[in-house]
Amino acid sequence: AEAAAADVTVNVAFFEIYRGQVLDLLGSRTKVEVLEDGKGRVQVIGLKEYRIASAAELLDLIKAAQELRATGATSANEQSSRSHAILQVYLRDEAGKTFGKLSLVDLAGSERAADASSKDRQTRIEGAEINKSLLCLKECIRALGSNGSHIPFRGSKLTQVLKDSFVGASSRTVMIANVSPCSACCEHSLNTLRYAERVKDWQAAERQQ
Repeated sequence: AEAAAADVTVNVAFFEIYRGQVLDLLGSRTKVEVLEDGKGRVQVIGLKEYRIASAAELLDLIKAAQELRATGATSANEQSSRSHAILQVYLRDEAGKTFGKLSLVDLAGSERAADASSKDRQTRIEGAEINKSLLCLKECIRALGSNGSHIPFRGSKLTQVLKDSFVGASSRTVMIANVSPCSACCEHSLNTLRYAERVKDWQAAERQQ
């Protein structure tokens, strides 16, 4: 009710996490810093935000950002995403107070052994960073599901920027798993589904508390 009565604006930011660095996709891939403030809230310093007034404006920004996103050839895909991309949408009043935040995250897929041992140094480094961040995300979800005393959000830039999506009474998390019907991809599809199931189990446990 309070938000409805206010003059709410919609602002968006879009960035990628590539080789352990956070790059602003709406700011010509400028490197930005991820820090925690005195209250433990994660802030992305230097990240550009754009105010939008329509869905068409949002789609135009997404299209422009996607053209800057890091891609490369792998054993499975000639145009594979080599980074995690995060689109954030904020609802704010004119005073800057935030009423809501939506984070849409496109995770790069875990790297196959063939790419992890590639002769191309850049492909190896990219693959190692992708797998490291996905493993850290998995460990955070595992710790949340078991009510662990320590959640390793600082283990990677990915988990740092997603911290507020997992903690807090009003936060909600949904994972959409992309799997292949091809029998040759069965192992990868099962791993993806196990990953998503861990998130579902954690959310179910949260609702019961």
